[in-house]
Amino acid sequence: MATLPTTASFGDSAVARPLLGDQVEDLQRLQKAAQKISSILDLDHLIDKIVNDVARSFGCVEANIYLHDPEHAELVLAGVHGCSVHGKGARLKVGTEGMVGYVASTGQMRYAPDVRKDEYYIACEHATMSEVAIPLHVGERLIGVFTASHPELDAFPRQQLRILQALCDHVAVAVHNARRFQSERALREAMSHEAQEARAIQQALLPKSSPYVPGFVISGLSVPAGAVGGDWYDFIPFPDGRWGLVLADVSGKGTAAALLMSATRGMLRSLAEANCSPAEVLTKLNHLLVDDFPAGKFVTLVYAVLDPTTSTVTFANAGHLHPLLIDRADVRFLDVERGLPLGLSCGDYSECQISLSQGSRLVFYSDGITEAADSRDEEFGLTRLAEHAGKPGASAVSIVDDVRNYVNGSRLHDDASVVFVGRALTN
Repeated sequence: MATLPTTASFGDSAVARPLLGDQVEDLQRLQKAAQKISSILDLDHLIDKIVNDVARSFGCVEANIYLHDPEHAELVLAGVHGCSVHGKGARLKVGTEGMVGYVASTGQMRYAPDVRKDEYYIACEHATMSEVAIPLHVGERLIGVFTASHPELDAFPRQQLRILQALCDHVAVAVHNARRFQSERALREAMSHEAQEARAIQQALLPKSSPYVPGFVISGLSVPAGAVGGDWYDFIPFPDGRWGLVLADVSGKGTAAALLMSATRGMLRSLAEANCSPAEVLTKLNHLLVDDFPAGKFVTLVYAVLDPTTSTVTFANAGHLHPLLIDRADVRFLDVERGLPLGLSCGDYSECQISLSQGSRLVFYSDGITEAADSRDEEFGLTRLAEHAGKPGASAVSIVDDVRNYVNGSRLHDDASVVFVGRALTN
C-alpha cells in the first residue's frame, strides 16, 4: 500500500512515518466532515452539528464550541453537547477562566490527559477524565475555542489530536463564513425592511385617486425601478375649481432621490397653494432648491394648471421632457422659452397656455417611459408613446402597461411615470 507522510508534533522532533489503516480512515473521515461543515451557512445548525458529530465519533462526554466576543474579552458558549451544568450563552473570561480562557489568550492547544492534575481545568461533568481545548483561528483572528472531554484518562492519542486540530481549522473557517453570512443577511433584511417602509411612505405621498373633473379624464401613475424612486406626480386642487398637475424626476435613484423628491414636493405644494402662476412657482422653487440641494443634484419638472371652465392648460417646464399634445389637427411636443432644471442655477421660467379641444389628450411622462428598452436594446420612444396615447381608452395606466409589455419581462431600469389628461367628446 502506498504511504503518505505525516508529522509528529507536541515537542517531538518531526518524524516522517507511514500512515496506518486506521489513520487513513481518520483522514477520510476528516475530509468528509470538512466537506459537510463547509456547506452549512446557518450558524446555529453548523455549531450543533459539529459538537454532536465530534462527541459521537470520539465517544466524548462533552463537546463545546465557544465563540469569541472581543468587545467584552469573553468567550460565549454557542454549541454544547453533554454538559449538564452550562447552557448556551455561558461566558468565560479570556485568559483567566479555565482551559478555554487560557487557550484563547495563548492561541495554543491545551491537552489535559488527566484533568485532576491540570491547573486550568474547571470541573464540570463528573465523568470527565481528559479534555482538550483547541483555538479556532482564521489568520490572526480568534474565532473561538473548541473543547472535547472524555471519560477515560489520556483518551486522545496524538493522531486523534492532530485530526481534531485539522478539523478545527475547517471549523474556524466554516464558523467565520457562517457568522459573516448571518451578519450580511441581517443587514440585507434590515435594509429591505427600511426600503419597504420608505416605499410605503413614498406611495402615501402620491395621490390616492384621480381628480373628478366633468368633461375631462385625468389619471396618473408612477412605478419606481427599485423600492423607492425619484419620480413623482401630483394633483393639487384649488378652491376655484382649477387643478395643479405635476410630474417630476429627481436626478439619481433610490433613497437619496426619494428624500429630495419629498422635500421638493412639500415646497412646490406650498408655493402652488399661494395661487402663484406656473412660471412664478418654478422660479421661486428654483431659488429655494439652489440653496438647499447638494452640488450636482437637480430636478426636472413640469407644472401645469388646468382650468376646466376655459378648457385651457397653462404650464411651465423646468428642463423636463416636452409634454405631448394630441388633438384632431396634429400630434406635437410642447416647448417653452426658458426652463432650466431646478436646483442648478438661479433664473426665471416662462410659461405657455394651450387650449384643449374635444377629444384631445395631453401627456406628461418621464424618461423611464420613452427610454425603456426591449431585448434588442431598442427604446420604446416618442412615436410609440404618441401612438398609444392616441388610442381610445388610453390612460396613464395603459401607457405604463404598454411599456411593460414592450420590454417583455425585462426590468424597468428607470422610474416610469405618466400624467394623462383627456378632454371628453360631447355629443
